[in-house]
Formats: sequence, structure tokens, C-alpha cells
Amino acid sequence: MIRFLNNRYKIKPYRGRPFRVLIGVVLSHRTTDKVSWPATDRLFKLAKTPEQMLELSEKKIAKTIYPTGFYNVKAKRIRQICKTLIDKFHGKVPNTREELMDLPGVGPKSASIVLSFGFGVLTIAVDTHVAVISSRWNLTKEKNPEKIRKDIHKKIPKSLWGISNQLMVEFGREFCTARFPKCNICPVQKLCPYEFKNL
Repeated sequence: MIRFLNNRYKIKPYRGRPFRVLIGVVLSHRTTDKVSWPATDRLFKLAKTPEQMLELSEKKIAKTIYPTGFYNVKAKRIRQICKTLIDKFHGKVPNTREELMDLPGVGPKSASIVLSFGFGVLTIAVDTHVAVISSRWNLTKEKNPEKIRKDIHKKIPKSLWGISNQLMVEFGREFCTARFPKCNICPVQKLCPYEFKNL
């Protein structure tokens, strides 16, 4: 199914600078890409490093990233992350899951995104799309993102890990939506084991 869908979407793994990916992840929480990506662009026109980011006031960051959800909370979190990066990691984004999760507000999903898209580490970040689709494809019965990640790592070939998150996001937006999947027009419907297909 993954290979079939990749022929449709032609996914090329996204790569970005680790610090930009990290801040982009913070801004994406409970916010659509259409809002969070432009907000990231606006913020990085003002500051490109943790040191430069700390020169901006919390109020300035909040104003710049508006209208992302919880923009005041995110502005405070961004400054906390930057201070931690400087104090503990010499201003560099760490490249291990454990160290990334030492940063304020960075959980397993965010750490996986930074590892994958910032450092090119082969891993599958488990967001809502990945969790829903993995369950419907019988790749996991777990609800916890970390347990889901471990399950799907066992079942999806490692050579496909780099494109799996982006691929499932595209597929989830177009067909395998969380509430009402469009199984009747899904291109992999005949391959899909989901027992409650919306036909």
C-alpha cells in the first residue's frame, strides 16, 4: 500500500535545518500547515539561531507567529527551548531522541519529526494521520504514539520509513480522514484490511 501510494504522491523526504524544523514543530501544534508554515517563515526572517531568537521579546514572537493556535504559549515555549539549547547544548539542536525530549515541550512525536526531517534519521513520526491509518491497516492496536511507532517500525520496511509519515499525511488528508474516511473512492481500498469501511 505504501509503495502504491508513493506512486501517486511522489513523496520526496523533506529536509530542513534542525533548528528551523524544531521551531516549526512547536508552531505546528494544534495548527494547520497553512498557518504554521508561513508563521515559521515570518519568524525566521527575524531570527535564525537560538541566540538571535532570545533577542526577541516574548511579545514580539507572539505577534509574529499569530494566528497560530496558543501563540502566547508558543512564544514563551520558543524562548524556553532556545535558552535550554544555549545552556545545555552550546546552541545546537541535539540529535538524539533522549536529548531532544529534554527540551521544554518536546515529546516523542516532535522528537521523531526533528530526527527525521532535521537530521535524516530513519524513523516514522507518529502524528494523528499515522496513528489513524496504522490502526486501520492493522499495523498496530496501540494508542500511545511511542508504542505505535515501535509497532510500525517492525512491520514497515526500513527503506520506506523516510517517506511514510509524509505519505500517510497526504493520504490522510485526501482519503483516509479521521472521522469519515472516503473508502468508496480510496485507491487502496481493495488492499486495505479495515473492517468498518465507509462504502
